[in-house]
Amino acid sequence: MTKTTASLQQRLRAFQRSDKLPSIKGIRRGIERESLRITPDGQLAHTPHPSALGSALSHAHITTDFSESLMEFITPVSDSVETLLAQLSDIHRYTVRHLDGEQLWPLSMPCLLKSDQHIPLAQYGSSNVGRMKTLYRQGLHHRYGSSMQVISGVHFNFSMPDSFWVEWHELEGNGSYLQDFVSEAYLGLIRNFYRFGWLIPYLFGASPALCGSFLQGREHKLPFERLGKGTLYLPYATSLRMSDLGYTNNAQAGLNISLNSLDEYVASLRRAIGTHAPEFARIGVKVDGEYRQLNDNVLQIENELYAPIRPKRTAESGEKPSEALEARGVEYIEVRSVDVNPFSPVGIAPEQIRFLDTFLLWCLLTPSAPLEEDEIALNRRNFNKVVMEGRKPGLMLEQFNQDDITIKELGEHYFAGLADVAALLDACCGRGCYGKAHEQQLAAMRDPGLTLSAKVLSELKQRNTDILPFGMELSRRYGEHFADVLPRYWDDSYFDEEGARSLARQRKLEESDTVSFDDFLTAYFSASE
Repeated sequence: MTKTTASLQQRLRAFQRSDKLPSIKGIRRGIERESLRITPDGQLAHTPHPSALGSALSHAHITTDFSESLMEFITPVSDSVETLLAQLSDIHRYTVRHLDGEQLWPLSMPCLLKSDQHIPLAQYGSSNVGRMKTLYRQGLHHRYGSSMQVISGVHFNFSMPDSFWVEWHELEGNGSYLQDFVSEAYLGLIRNFYRFGWLIPYLFGASPALCGSFLQGREHKLPFERLGKGTLYLPYATSLRMSDLGYTNNAQAGLNISLNSLDEYVASLRRAIGTHAPEFARIGVKVDGEYRQLNDNVLQIENELYAPIRPKRTAESGEKPSEALEARGVEYIEVRSVDVNPFSPVGIAPEQIRFLDTFLLWCLLTPSAPLEEDEIALNRRNFNKVVMEGRKPGLMLEQFNQDDITIKELGEHYFAGLADVAALLDACCGRGCYGKAHEQQLAAMRDPGLTLSAKVLSELKQRNTDILPFGMELSRRYGEHFADVLPRYWDDSYFDEEGARSLARQRKLEESDTVSFDDFLTAYFSASE
């Protein structure tokens, strides 16, 4: 069997052998879940990050994203779904108990917002590293506005165990170095994710509606319908979070970030960081002695690249993501297109994780040709169709060098391959749960009314209510849940100690700075050249 000829079925048969099957056990996962802090009346909280939760700069599990009000909960890497969810639950439990009357917003699209100026930027203290993180967010505010930046999501980190890579490399490595083989295979997964990844917002998109305050002062031409006093929705939308209203950057449209090899990816990413953007130059970098953004390039830093999936490598202190990838290859992938599940207290359900395992392993094992510009554009059109009207009866999607096909027919075709991967995972370690997750999502593929987005819209319509009271009711319910639930993995003392450690780490950083902020930034960016 060679890498150039092995089909999905050949690869599945190879791993179904009794001596190969155990190598699949031990899929590693991590979750980053975002959630806004809100007041009891559903408005964005303007209070600082709660001091009882430690330092947002250096806490291992509880931090902030764009805004001081946008919390981010980070699990360690785990090879157990049960452990992963127990840890995520404990992080929520501890946080909710230290919010001093505030609550966590349970939806991807934001709560009631005022103007962008009323969205507080995340603060990370006086160290050069902390100031740079806040300035980066200041740049995002000036470039895109703050409302877009307080949209919440769930990021799913995924990697296969070392044992799997050793076996697959033996089967198909063709003499390549193991890490080069791993990196190339993960990039193949990512290319296939761009081909097939519309399935994720179709199934797990949960933002078909939004609070009208989100669009204040923003131009759009979308045919929104209205519910209640101020809720706007599109009847067949799945994930407005992933639409042009959400995470987009028109300046990035022409970047052509290549995913056909790791060298090309790193090189194209670095070109983007060094590409001058006239529209951002008009903002200014340092005006009257005050910084407005890190620089006036298309990307201030690599994290500004908006993508539904990314190749990742754990970076060492002071190391940029691209440097880590270039030095040590791809370690895992980060899926960024999953909406917060409002029907789960922690924003994601176990059956979703099982399906993501299945889907990502399917993308990994399915042969993946290089992506050319025409196919990239086609994939983008399909993705945009699904986030805006994915549940529309008879919706047609494009196929590369083939006739258009209905979303239902294409989905059925994909699910046939997914069924075989789910069976492989169950044979290895699933105890039937992968098959059950597959059947649940197949039912939603066949009946759009079973998708998360349809359930959200159905709840709103049945009650003839706005998104705000819907979200507030869920928020209160989950607050009561975490007030009563017992610790499942970590008790309070663990978080008390980590909070104290994080504050000590921040103080040490602040005390160890030896250069001015200007010099720090100059050194940081000159190292990229």
